Amino acid sequence: MKIYKKWQVFATAVLMLSSVGCSDFLDEEAVSLQTAENYYVTPEGFEDLVKSTYPLLRNLIRDRELVMQGTDIFSQGDWSKASTTIGSSFNEYDANLSPSTGEVETLWNRLYLEINRTNTVVSRAEGVVGMDEALKEDRVAEAKVLRALALFYAVQQWGDIPMPLEETTTGNKEVIRVPAADVYTQIISDLTAAEATLPVTATDYGRVTKGTAQFLLARVYLTRGWNYNNSLGGSNADFGMALDYADKIIAAYPLAANYNDLFPKRNENPLLETNNPGTQNAKNDEIVFAIQFSDNVQTNGLDNIAETGNDYHHPFGGGTDVPGEVARSSYYNRYLGKFIPTPSIYRMYDTDIDTRYNHNFLGRLYALIDVPNFTPKSGVTPINISAGEVVVEFRPWDNPATTSAERGMDVGGDLRYAVINTDEFQTISSSAYHGNNAQPLMWKFFEPNIEYGDGFGTFDFALFRSAEAYLIAAEAIVKGATGGDLGGAEVYYNRVVDRALGANAGATPLQAADPADVSSMATVSYRATAGTINIDMILDERARELMGEYMRWYDLKRTGKLIDRAKAMNPWTTTSGLAAHHYLRPIPQQEIDLASNELSQNPDYN
Repeated sequence: MKIYKKWQVFATAVLMLSSVGCSDFLDEEAVSLQTAENYYVTPEGFEDLVKSTYPLLRNLIRDRELVMQGTDIFSQGDWSKASTTIGSSFNEYDANLSPSTGEVETLWNRLYLEINRTNTVVSRAEGVVGMDEALKEDRVAEAKVLRALALFYAVQQWGDIPMPLEETTTGNKEVIRVPAADVYTQIISDLTAAEATLPVTATDYGRVTKGTAQFLLARVYLTRGWNYNNSLGGSNADFGMALDYADKIIAAYPLAANYNDLFPKRNENPLLETNNPGTQNAKNDEIVFAIQFSDNVQTNGLDNIAETGNDYHHPFGGGTDVPGEVARSSYYNRYLGKFIPTPSIYRMYDTDIDTRYNHNFLGRLYALIDVPNFTPKSGVTPINISAGEVVVEFRPWDNPATTSAERGMDVGGDLRYAVINTDEFQTISSSAYHGNNAQPLMWKFFEPNIEYGDGFGTFDFALFRSAEAYLIAAEAIVKGATGGDLGGAEVYYNRVVDRALGANAGATPLQAADPADVSSMATVSYRATAGTINIDMILDERARELMGEYMRWYDLKRTGKLIDRAKAMNPWTTTSGLAAHHYLRPIPQQEIDLASNELSQNPDYN
């Protein structure tokens, strides 16, 4: 957590908070005789400057709409209305997804804030006096990796983009879009230079390392190899490079023994919970790079935002309005229906043997207090519900309740609790046990016993981990790469599957043959063989393993599968206007308006 400690803010910090030269500078009243010119030339000042490049990552992972919505595994709720009601522009892909969309502007601004901060590190390094040169090279390398990361996100979202590589020190409203191929060349140059310099192990846990650079190189080469619209300068050789770098990560960062070792520990029944921030440990050998959070409120804030902490426990839908609930408490904490798992993602798991299903989705809700004289249904004799009793059960897709003995009293069944089948998620009407459109909590990131609210989480967010490297390698081999250290694509892929199967490693896991058809019980194996592995199979496995980990839209764009898979699996996108031009986002109107030159817009955006 050392790199996330409070750093001093100077009047001249406005230089680091500018965006690509398209914003006028504000007059600031000096609060100290300390200036950038006399502080950042010192070792202490330069160290603080480098540290300032990390906290923005906490903000960045909250900008989720353009990364998760409108995909095959995340959508909005109330699916029964999808064909008759106008939904979110991120799922509808309609005219409201425009250059003036706030989330488009926010992500753009956030990325360019980070680019300018990292540019400031690179530009000012030469003037630092009295600092060990090797250490200074490491710090510059850290900044180059973070700059490459921001550029990589930006070029995937917008294609040709501005690419400032020096600190912004004067107002300049001329904005030049650089070809995407040149941006990829610069990203790879930054990362390879950093790889040669950075240590294997950071001096402070949480800093960028050699492995961080190598992991990002694997992703970048894989993406360039697909060569979206023949615009990235990619070739088949890039898949070989992606495989090489993935193998380096696999060798250095062993998989955790269990999938749930990577996430906060918790109990399905909140009344039996014994975990809290003090008992959690986010460090794991599988983690290549994580965005740091803390149980110290003084160091758990966001950059230039009043909110604090990791907020990944709250945006993934569900609902806890059930008998015996305790409102506004840390038991289930605050859940908002911002990113609702689609019907398909539930049906991609073998719920009997794939341990990820029970970790990612909360199958039962419990009464937290006694509920005397509860009436399950009009005309039914009231019952007394005790604290700790199950009140709602969400049945797995491959084991639906079919008889009255398996259903709740609210629908004429025998059980003292409601039972909701997967084909009823987000479409079921309310009963005495639950509200409309009930669905299980996606609680992969849930943190028990933290303060109630949108944030306040203390568990680190793993941005890069080696399980993904296995799937990068598999994808690269499917695209023609050869010479993998472990063998064929199916070997890499099955290593991730077998970790998820735990004691059932080697078994044949079954998913729905057509995940989008909730009425079908037909199954297909998702164990790979040399003859069966393909890109859709890998995308399914990436969904199972990496859901919610800030990458799905990028996966679908890279592979050219956004339209096919989102239209097939996202209820709100099935009849949407999703088209080829949506593989790029609109350039923010604010940027076009502020530019002194004529800044071109991406095609088919008004």
